[in-house]
Amino acid sequence: MRSSLPASWHDNGRMRIRVVRAGELEVLRDIERAAGMPEIADDEPLPVAVLEQYRRAGRAWVAADDADVPCAYLLADVVDAHPHVEQVSVHPRCARHGVGRRLLDSVPGVLTLTTFARVPWNRPYYERCGFVVLADEELTPALREIRAREAAHGLDRWPRVCMRRGA
Repeated sequence: MRSSLPASWHDNGRMRIRVVRAGELEVLRDIERAAGMPEIADDEPLPVAVLEQYRRAGRAWVAADDADVPCAYLLADVVDAHPHVEQVSVHPRCARHGVGRRLLDSVPGVLTLTTFARVPWNRPYYERCGFVVLADEELTPALREIRAREAAHGLDRWPRVCMRRGA
């Protein structure tokens, strides 16, 4: 099922965070394509089968507008017994309304992620959301493994950091 987002979006206070529904997986792929960084735009969004695994595991959420159309999403893995942001994407039409922050705030407790260190809408954004950069000696073996996979995928063409929010 292919779905398109509305031509415009306004946060009128009725936006809500909810779990992803099975019929919305292509919408997530559309959001990711629209939100992608030009330097890595050749990377295809996660396949529907992978998104379905996140959905079935209860680790996929969307921010939906007042028409219940998703405009952003968050996927989380479990790393070191805590949620780890695998992906958070906000469609450009919905950006700059606090949608990504609301998604992040909907995940309770300790939360980790990896991100680009020098991209203005990455590390500085997450710092404004309460995340702190972890020093190399603070990285757990699981976080080191994530960083190694990212490097193998070529993401280290740009400096990256691990970050954590919460105790």
